[in-house]
Amino acid sequence: MEPRPCACHGLAYVYAGRGFGGTRQPGPTLRQVGELASVSIATVSNVLKRPDRVTENTRARVEKAIAELGFVRQIGPSRAAAHWRRSGHATWIFTPAATGWYPRKAPQEAHPVPLTGGPFPGVRVRGPGASSRAEACWMPIKDRLTRHGLRHGHRTLMEELGTPKVLMDERIGHEDRSVSARYSHVTDSMRLTLMEQLTEVWHESLGARLLLHPRSPIPVLDRLLQERAASR
Repeated sequence: MEPRPCACHGLAYVYAGRGFGGTRQPGPTLRQVGELASVSIATVSNVLKRPDRVTENTRARVEKAIAELGFVRQIGPSRAAAHWRRSGHATWIFTPAATGWYPRKAPQEAHPVPLTGGPFPGVRVRGPGASSRAEACWMPIKDRLTRHGLRHGHRTLMEELGTPKVLMDERIGHEDRSVSARYSHVTDSMRLTLMEQLTEVWHESLGARLLLHPRSPIPVLDRLLQERAASR
């Protein structure tokens, strides 16, 4: 399925996000309902989706707060957003993968990513009581790694590959206003050479991943691993 342009930037992204990508209608939020009823956001969500898990007294307080605020539950077709929001991607994708922990997100404290025992490297356990049903947790890839840190790493990699500075600046999105930069320009040959070098690095990384395990529960990575194994 081809990525569709988002409504906020007009750009097409490789990875789709959750929810409606910023199309939520204005009005009271779950947090405001919870504050008025003196309960957590999770409790408000349970009242709306799983009322049998909430005591009658708590349910009555939440329903009263909903009525007073005029809260309207956002209901729509189940579809992915055109892209992840920065905070959501950092919380649910990047930070757990890099550190092995979900960051603190009130009312829940920081906690390890709960996993099943297999297949390698484990499948995330979701839903209520996930931690108690887990058999393992992720080991950190690199603690304190940030998405911006990847830009630094990519720049360093290009320097190791001998990429011309003018092409590095273009790729990172930097603008060199020096006089010398006025006399240097990016060529198609430069781009082609860098593409070939990065492709070789990518194949090496897939080879390193194959040594850990030949398969992955993530469909796109599993397909790439099988294709790489078949090409050897």
